[in-house]
Amino acid sequence: MTFLNPAILFGLLAASIPIVLHFLNLRKLKKVEFSTLAFLKELQKTKIKRIKFKQWLLLLLRIAIIIFLVAAFARPTLKDFSFGSSSAAKTTAVIILDNTFSMSVVSEKGSYLNQAKQTAKSLINNFQDGDEIAVIPIGEISDKPGEPTTNFKQTVKTIDDVQISSVSGTINRAIVNAAQILYASKNFNKEIYLITDLQAGRIINSLKDIQDLSGILSDNTRLFLVPLHSKEAVNLGIEELRSNNQIYEKGKAVSFSAKIKNYSAQSVNNSVVSLFVNGKRNAQQSLNLLKGEIKDISFETTLADTGLVEITAELEDDDILQDNKRSYAVYVPDKISLVMLTDLEGDSRFIKLAAEDPRDNVNITGYSVSQMSSINLKKYDAVFVLGSEKNSDWKNLSDYVRRGGRAVIMPGSQSTIRNFQNLCNALSIPVPAAPVGKLNSPESPSQFDKIDFQNPVFSDLFESNKKPQIASPDIYHYFKIFPSGIGKNIISMIDKSSFMSEYKIGKGKVILFNSAPVLSWSNFPLRGFFAPMIMKLIYYSGSNIKEENANIAGQEIVADISSYSTAQIVIQKPGGVKEFMDADSLSNKNFLFYRNTDELGVYKLFSGGKLLDYAVVSHDPRESVAEKTDDSEFEKYLKGIGFGGRFVILNRDDDFSKEIYQSRFGTELWKYFLIIVLLLAIIESIIARSSKKELAELGN
Repeated sequence: MTFLNPAILFGLLAASIPIVLHFLNLRKLKKVEFSTLAFLKELQKTKIKRIKFKQWLLLLLRIAIIIFLVAAFARPTLKDFSFGSSSAAKTTAVIILDNTFSMSVVSEKGSYLNQAKQTAKSLINNFQDGDEIAVIPIGEISDKPGEPTTNFKQTVKTIDDVQISSVSGTINRAIVNAAQILYASKNFNKEIYLITDLQAGRIINSLKDIQDLSGILSDNTRLFLVPLHSKEAVNLGIEELRSNNQIYEKGKAVSFSAKIKNYSAQSVNNSVVSLFVNGKRNAQQSLNLLKGEIKDISFETTLADTGLVEITAELEDDDILQDNKRSYAVYVPDKISLVMLTDLEGDSRFIKLAAEDPRDNVNITGYSVSQMSSINLKKYDAVFVLGSEKNSDWKNLSDYVRRGGRAVIMPGSQSTIRNFQNLCNALSIPVPAAPVGKLNSPESPSQFDKIDFQNPVFSDLFESNKKPQIASPDIYHYFKIFPSGIGKNIISMIDKSSFMSEYKIGKGKVILFNSAPVLSWSNFPLRGFFAPMIMKLIYYSGSNIKEENANIAGQEIVADISSYSTAQIVIQKPGGVKEFMDADSLSNKNFLFYRNTDELGVYKLFSGGKLLDYAVVSHDPRESVAEKTDDSEFEKYLKGIGFGGRFVILNRDDDFSKEIYQSRFGTELWKYFLIIVLLLAIIESIIARSSKKELAELGN
């Protein structure tokens, strides 16, 4: 038995009042003259004993009434017996604050986050000196549990500093961190306060995240849930922004598509989505979406800039702002720097003629294939390799492709099947099976079979209102290559082998031809589509397109810093804040692993003013859901993690201090004590009336 208001127990002194009154009001006997015999006849011994018994019983009842009445006001509680437990036991508490962006919804009482912070600060009044509190925001990057503190002013400051985060987090991860804090604590009382909107789908990411915490969450732990969801939010979100192009040229048309979903429980009409290029609005569209509907909205614009171009799709404001914007980025070189590696310099003659751009947008540097290992390929936007005879070490080329470069590989005029196979093996692409045909033999040439005109290298080569057609060149000699499901067959031969195929290697790509661009192998260089297709290949190879244009906030990004020129690397975050790193202190000089991705947008890495790499960080679409999880789902989750403590749901609008104290110290009994007082008073009244009547009869 524990009393929550022990000071009231001083009122038990009032129990002495009935005792004093009892002795002061003892009835004095009157002297009556009668004979002994007459007295003995009239005296009723049993009646006198009964009266005395009732008087003592009344005394006890009145004392009990005062005791139970005072005890009721002292708020008695009953808890399970635990050795060493008492109301003075210290408490370790973990306050889990949901600061994911669904908490930015504003109701009539303010934003969910502000309500959560006010609630968290009011909870501190329920702790005493010596108690310790830790604060865990759900939307934080670190997986390391924070340290609890006994400094409540610091706790208040920590709560005030919590802001809406773009990082996706789960309640499960926060509870695991809280369990680790409580497990390390020596205090008897252990409590978790979860203040959240219980967004659907954010308790866990998947069932595999659930782990048994019964070993670190004792049965003495109390978990208090303060749900804040009170409004049906209207929310549209951009789930994806993608490019419909693979080739980017200044002054040319490009197309982008935004995937937009209505997460609301109602239809949304006449919403506006806009496309921005480097901060300038280039296009916009209106859209209507039914409940749960997803639509692809396409935009077309013309690239007016070179360098790193940032493209952003943005919705007009709704209840959740953070998912109304999504970014994409592509690097468009002002002038494409192309390196041409050949066995014989003459093999590149037709390629160079085709690359003569009147806009002077291509700068070609030539080397012998034998110099491959000594060339810094990272300096170039595109690599063409024509030949395989004068080199046996292709590691430099392989590393270039795997890190995101694009290479066009063709046999040279003197290429042999064996050495070309070695080149293909080094790049992990299908090796040629055998040579076909004879050099300079136009008598029985092979020709094209099928062409994939949807491939980017054919974009804008044909009039849009006509079906694309290409007259096949005569191929005299070639290496028989089959993509074998590893790559895409862009142009196939009559024998079903590939004339031109594409392979994704690491982060880069390889375009592989089966025939040399010289007249002894084919008349391909003389065809009208040869020059425009080669130019498209150059722009395609020179367009630095990142496949991973959708890193998620809070996740690690990997940046290629291998071409840094100074020891200091600058990381510019989307908001403009810069972080500085010493490249010499990094164990990996080629790649930087960066975790502080708490902002949405484009991250840029510089060295000596030169752009090294970039990465786009986007929101997790799972955070856009506007629905609430049922309390029963959360209770099911608690059962899944083996939580054996006490679970209490607190209503923010009520005085939850009472619920906390009751849970901390046991079940309050004051109502039952008042019922006992009432029953005792009734019994006392009945007995007092009976005793008074008997005294009157005895007196007569």
